[in-house]
Amino acid sequence: MPTLTLLHNPHCPTSVHALDALTEAGHEVQIRKYLLVAERLDEAELRSLAERLQGDPVDALIRRDKKYKDLGLEADGWDVDQVVATLLEHPSLLQRPILDDGTAAMIGRPRTRPAEWAKAGRVV
Repeated sequence: MPTLTLLHNPHCPTSVHALDALTEAGHEVQIRKYLLVAERLDEAELRSLAERLQGDPVDALIRRDKKYKDLGLEADGWDVDQVVATLLEHPSLLQRPILDDGTAAMIGRPRTRPAEWAKAGRVV
């Protein structure tokens, strides 16, 4: 069984839903609260995550929220280098939740994805 790591924001209902789905299915999940300074992803980790992302283009790792708009970003079609540089500078723009099974990573949106993870015990 792969080690499951959930990049988690406990203040995000979708992230909480993903964690609940995984734990209710009996999976042990390592939680990484990526917004905490001590748990932020470094450049190598972000690059690895971006390169292993399944089900979405790499630019989907950047949340299109108010801060994104305030920064005047237009990330559609960005490559790994551009996404990583932006997330290093603005870690709060990292999409969530993200499940990482050590081989592949996937964003937990739409909310149906976490249920699929819970059933399979890995990124699907």
